[in-house]
Amino acid sequence: MIIQALAFYVFAAIAIASGVMVVTSRNPVHSVLYLILAFFNAAALFVLIGAEFIAMILIVVYVGAVAVLFLFVVMMLDINFVELRQGFMRYMPIGALIGLVLLAELVFVGGAWTFSGEATQVMLAKTPEIAAVHNTEAIGNLMYTRYVYLFQAAGLVLLVAMIGAIVLTHRQRDGVRKQRIGAQIAVRREDVVEVVKVTKGGGV
Repeated sequence: MIIQALAFYVFAAIAIASGVMVVTSRNPVHSVLYLILAFFNAAALFVLIGAEFIAMILIVVYVGAVAVLFLFVVMMLDINFVELRQGFMRYMPIGALIGLVLLAELVFVGGAWTFSGEATQVMLAKTPEIAAVHNTEAIGNLMYTRYVYLFQAAGLVLLVAMIGAIVLTHRQRDGVRKQRIGAQIAVRREDVVEVVKVTKGGGV
């Protein structure tokens, strides 16, 4: 237990420090790298509580896809961050006002939070044995049996979002040669082949 507690405090401290550096770092590339470090430490915390499936999903999805995508976008786009920071002080009062409103809402929600009578029973209920049902197996049983239609609907939503992003970013450019499969299939022999009768002693 001492090792687990020590590992928890180490991972939690690094995750909090990484989150602070994501916001305060001046270099956007360094911010993305600190974000990746925060994801890894969050995944380690999930492993400590026995949620290894969520930890692997966090690494594969967020670190392997989202954070790497952010890194490539920041490195490939020529963004003038100095120009973006010039209007910071001008919008500072509005940002501070919005922050105070959000803080007041969080304080109100935290102060008015109440637990239902069933919540205590659920918290005191005995959890199933880990040897009987594995964490990943339990999630898979729920996801592909009771929530299979919602799982498929989420996949369709992601598919529609991907198609929408492709359609919105697709542009017609002049002078660019494109392959037209339908036109190639519809080509007839008479359209591309011409038989020329060459007379003796004459050229083509």
